Amino acid sequence: MPVYEYECKECDNVFEVQQKIADDPLSECPTCHGPVKKLMSMSSFQLKGGGWYADGYASTANGSKKTDSAVKPAETTAPCKTGGSCAACPAATSA
Repeated sequence: MPVYEYECKECDNVFEVQQKIADDPLSECPTCHGPVKKLMSMSSFQLKGGGWYADGYASTANGSKKTDSAVKPAETTAPCKTGGSCAACPAATSA
């Protein structure tokens, strides 16, 4: 069942609710009963790794079907060189 995120227009309460796709959107805040709006949240669904269409089923340049579906090892990123937290990172601060 999908999780939807709402924000109250009166108390600024942000909350999540599990609802069926066919259910009507909520209209009031469970805290103050004020009007709410549905927020657009980032999806947590990601296709990672090998074995997806481009890796296992795509055709080669000569039109024959690709048969090698070997998975490449995951690339690792180097740890932070400063050794500090992300809050101290110059890239994490806004300009």
